[in-house]
Amino acid sequence: MQNMNHLTVDKFVAASFDSFHDGRSVSTQAPSNIALVKYWGKYDNQIPANPSISFTLSKCATTTNVKYSLLEKTSTAVSFEFLFEGNPKPSFEPKLKDYFNRISAYVPFLNQYHLRIDSKNTFPHSSGIASSASAMAALSLCLLEIEKSLNPSISKTYYNQKASFLARLGSGSACRSIEGPIVSWGKHREIKQSSDLFGTPFEENVHEVFQDYRDTILLVHKGQKQVSSTVGHKLMDNHPYASSRFDHAHQNLSEIIQVLTSGDLKRFIEIVENEALTLHAMMMTSIPYFILMKPNTLAIIERIWRFRGETETPLCFTLDAGANVHLLYPSKSEKKVLQFIKNELVVYCENGQYICDQVGTGAKLI
Repeated sequence: MQNMNHLTVDKFVAASFDSFHDGRSVSTQAPSNIALVKYWGKYDNQIPANPSISFTLSKCATTTNVKYSLLEKTSTAVSFEFLFEGNPKPSFEPKLKDYFNRISAYVPFLNQYHLRIDSKNTFPHSSGIASSASAMAALSLCLLEIEKSLNPSISKTYYNQKASFLARLGSGSACRSIEGPIVSWGKHREIKQSSDLFGTPFEENVHEVFQDYRDTILLVHKGQKQVSSTVGHKLMDNHPYASSRFDHAHQNLSEIIQVLTSGDLKRFIEIVENEALTLHAMMMTSIPYFILMKPNTLAIIERIWRFRGETETPLCFTLDAGANVHLLYPSKSEKKVLQFIKNELVVYCENGQYICDQVGTGAKLI
């Protein structure tokens, strides 16, 4: 397995170029994604401890513009400046430095340039809506577009896989934001071409009920998370339940593959909610332990269960590593669910805010 991975990694090393463009810019937009089967825990070089699968979203997205200009002489490290919504954001620069160090072997042409990176979100940053996923996916797609401008012959498959590969080295789940509407990440025996190195579009015949699924995100808490995902993943290294959790994820992924093709909404709800609660259970049983759910998160979950029992509406919740609640449901239930939100759930949202989203097709050039 390691030899195969090394061979795959080698193919992502960019060709050598004799000439370089100057004074150009590229803009991309990449969506967030919401995992149905979660990954929690990783090995060196952003390798997931277990496989995962997600819906690519549509409206929760990061738009990134990169202006690249030639340096007077080749740099030993990537020269860059970073702006978030038009303003310098020094706190994000260390993450970008780590990212550029990780990808340097695969994009050596970047050492010829100074990059001016300007990024903005359509949703609150660092609040459990995978903002790093959309941000790193958008940036990685910009870098692939620069490479493509130098080497127009690269294939679409290479382009998408390398963009996902680079995004993974910035934020693991970012590799699932390059394509859509359903993407897996991590080796799994029942998914052809699955890889630990990049996301793989789910190519089975997806049941029509999941083809325009809705995700309404209830903004319970829009502030910075108390514990970063990086720290949380690290706590799985010596977690007493890690091994059984990884086995559980493999099993749930096998089952949800069948669900996505059969349209079994009852089983879909069971798996997705179980995965959300298991993710938070791993956090609560780590050493040190922590709780990212808020009292309003639990209140929302209880009302979802009651509403589903009373109305038989196929509405379920999932959670990322934060307090916000993702409501997943078929498009045909949209009117009823939105009324339920207004009647019973909006009171638990910070400033009454929520975002209506749906499955999308992935990152794109602007």
